[in-house]
Amino acid sequence: MARNVEFDEAAAIQKAMEVFWKKGYNATSLRDLTDAMKINSSSLYNTIGDKQELFVRCVQHYTDIRKEDWDKRLSSERSPLAILKDYIHEAVNIIINCEDSCMAVKSAFEVATNDERVKKILAADDQRSYQFLHNLIKKAMDKGEIRDDEDPALLADYFNSIWTGWYESFILHGDPIKIKRMAEYFIKQLTK
Repeated sequence: MARNVEFDEAAAIQKAMEVFWKKGYNATSLRDLTDAMKINSSSLYNTIGDKQELFVRCVQHYTDIRKEDWDKRLSSERSPLAILKDYIHEAVNIIINCEDSCMAVKSAFEVATNDERVKKILAADDQRSYQFLHNLIKKAMDKGEIRDDEDPALLADYFNSIWTGWYESFILHGDPIKIKRMAEYFIKQLTK
């Protein structure tokens, strides 16, 4: 008689996501995953599938967490500009202080070029990020916190692009002052 596999799948996905986030897809072994998830490989194959399927589920989980965060920020009663500044400063803090930084950026460069499912998930995440920034910038303009002669769509696209550039710059140069200065310059451009 076959044994029923019982484990908390959501917790296991979270643990696997943390391993992929730290090591990247290619450097993560099946053993790394099963050890972190505290299951054996047959349980993984029987419940979730192979490493690739698990990775897709982890990327989806990561982007779902980001969406929840953006929704929470947008529903806040705080000043839209204050929320945007906090978001920018948090992005800088993650880039310069968190070894693993952004799983979406890492996955886009490592896996999305060869995996349509991951690319689709990350494209949807990018669109949600754009919409979050666009809505926040538009709210700030409506409240007079940002000049209304700017294009919120362009600013949202621009920020999405430059924050990825900050991540790359920090990987290559390791200069936190440079990243902080670029962030402050972006904020200054929004508010002058």
